Amino acid sequence: MTTSTTDRCSLPSLYASAREYLQELAESGVDGIPEDQGQVLQGPGARGQGPEKSGMASKGTKGSVATTWTPDPGPRPLDPASQSLEAVRHELGDCQRCALAATRTNLVFGSGNPQADLLFVGEAPGADEDRQGVPFVGEAGQILTRIITAMGLSRQEVYICNVLKCRPPGNRNPHKDEIERCSPFLLGQVQAIRPKAIVALGTFAAQTLLGSKEPISRMRGKFHDYHGIPLMPTFHPSFLLRNKADKQRYWEVWEDMVQVLQKLGLPVPEKQGPGAKGQGPEKQGQG
Repeated sequence: MTTSTTDRCSLPSLYASAREYLQELAESGVDGIPEDQGQVLQGPGARGQGPEKSGMASKGTKGSVATTWTPDPGPRPLDPASQSLEAVRHELGDCQRCALAATRTNLVFGSGNPQADLLFVGEAPGADEDRQGVPFVGEAGQILTRIITAMGLSRQEVYICNVLKCRPPGNRNPHKDEIERCSPFLLGQVQAIRPKAIVALGTFAAQTLLGSKEPISRMRGKFHDYHGIPLMPTFHPSFLLRNKADKQRYWEVWEDMVQVLQKLGLPVPEKQGPGAKGQGPEKQGQG
């Protein structure tokens, strides 16, 4: 039996809906779905092969439920004599280490203060980031900027980067070999910057950095150790974008950022969380 043109055209929408549903489950702390419901993922595009996902600033926001790689449980320790951030970028060069080089527009290394006390790490560049070569400049990036501003900081005072330096086609899940080839450069960035705290944005970044399969809802709210550096997982800005009516999520992110500020010994601005007039990260629909 042949598939009609109409049926074929509806498949991308079906896959996208299924992937977004799974992402919502993961961000909410659900480990899986019943076997009978899982059958919708059997077929072309089931494992991270789905179509374009909107607003992925470090991805990067959808499709981190179906884990297609095994995290490395034993990352190498930080080198006290680490090289500079410029040296890491020079070593990365016009990277051709994986297939993403053939589809990217720009390599997205990172931006901000090379001596920052606070490092934000997302999943991978999205379409806007790929075009501009700068991390977190799309809609999700605007939310991250508001979160940073609410903390009493600016993007120029922190450093922002992603696990992957190139955009996966259609914002699909990063593949294991892509992670393996990019991870040394992320670690090199951490070694060069030597931040006092790291914020992992979303399930994928947190799982990659911590070598864990726990959903972000279980990891957030407390610090974890990353090579001796305190790391705070929190919800990805794009998750907040997709759940803009759920103010509780914004408060939870703000609670995480308050802990980060306290860890850094910085003052906690008053009334800067959700509900703060004109300041809080909940104003994600603007700009």
